[in-house]
Amino acid sequence: MSSSTGQRVRHALVGTGSRAEMFVRALVRDHADTAELVAFADVNQARMDAHNRWLGELGHPPVPTYRADDLAAMLGKERVDVLVVTSVDDTHAGHIDTALRAGCDVITEKPMTVDAAGCRRILDAVADTGRQVRVAFNYRYNPLHERLRELLAEGAVGEVGSVHFEWLLDVRHGADYFRRWHRDKAHSGGLMVHKAGHHFDLVNWWLDATPVEVYASGRLFFYGEAGRRHGYARDYDRAHGSPAAADDPFALRLDAHPKLRELYLDAETEDGYRRDRNVFAPGVDIEDDMAVLARYSTGATMTYHLTAYAPYEGYRVMVNGSRGRLELEVVESDHVSPASAGALKGAALHGDEAAAEAGSATLTLRPFWAPPRVVPVVGHTRSGHGGADARMARVLIGGEADPMGRAATARDGALALLTGLAANRSFTTGAPVRVADLLDLP
Repeated sequence: MSSSTGQRVRHALVGTGSRAEMFVRALVRDHADTAELVAFADVNQARMDAHNRWLGELGHPPVPTYRADDLAAMLGKERVDVLVVTSVDDTHAGHIDTALRAGCDVITEKPMTVDAAGCRRILDAVADTGRQVRVAFNYRYNPLHERLRELLAEGAVGEVGSVHFEWLLDVRHGADYFRRWHRDKAHSGGLMVHKAGHHFDLVNWWLDATPVEVYASGRLFFYGEAGRRHGYARDYDRAHGSPAAADDPFALRLDAHPKLRELYLDAETEDGYRRDRNVFAPGVDIEDDMAVLARYSTGATMTYHLTAYAPYEGYRVMVNGSRGRLELEVVESDHVSPASAGALKGAALHGDEAAAEAGSATLTLRPFWAPPRVVPVVGHTRSGHGGADARMARVLIGGEADPMGRAATARDGALALLTGLAANRSFTTGAPVRVADLLDLP
């Protein structure tokens, strides 16, 4: 992406919640030689003011702020080259369409959008304008995942027959999706779209394949009103100011996190959004235990399971092929300590800092007729999603070369989304769903 002025690329950001901070730091601190932050847009002035105050801590002057409804005017007035979209998921399609038709390129947080209509709107705008959308699938940039893709491309296991993928969100990280707007499927698409979209994109990328058919089963087993059956429910709506939440390990303590307090608690009077809902309160309509069987254009299949209430955080990927098997096992934190149960993952905003608990990662190749061997991986860390956030910023914002094709396109975003949407429909119908019946991509 190049600037219309030939100078630093001018970026604006819409959606100034917690995830925005990673992009802001990348723009004003890590890649200030190639990028420039010129404006914020949001529905909440207090959150924009908080980010402007933090800009001062980074030695950067405040930037102009705009209401999200004035996005088109902002893009023109501030001569924006690239819009970064980090707003609530169901607003993505409108913001992306507005930016593309204003002559901007877009970097958007995943998921690209939450439904097939929004997806078609984005793809049509890309086709109409010739502008570019890149989806921030940061897990593509994790060195472990890059190495796995390289091994598959090299034929280390031959032709891939099947993938098994299990992802575990612990009772600290998993619970957080049930405190905030993600608990409403209309806003987030549920965890099949908001969270598993990362994982579906990885499989598409690893296999160089597209999903054809999806069968899935999911339910709300642990959170929501099921918490009463399991003995965890407390009678409060939100944690702040509630005596019943005082010793609840599932309660988020906004007062204990200065940045969260400033972004959310201090901003409530503007829009009424409460970041610290009771995870067992009524009104949750997303699932927390989900199983998926998918078939791909290459003939390979994937079995996938997402658990949002595990005692530890991590994942396993097993790839079976005509010449052997690859196994990736990652433990991001081996337990949730009582001291951090009421905090966020890593005591940070979005996995930006390493968790205090122990972790490990092992990539193993098991060829036919030979002993297994552990594959060394350079560059993996326990911060910023395995080091992926910083690596992604170097490509999407810093302009670093990308020979592995990690920068996901709008089509990539659509394919990941459609897998999740097909799973959601299968939850409801109990039948397999053809992806092309949701949205037929060329």
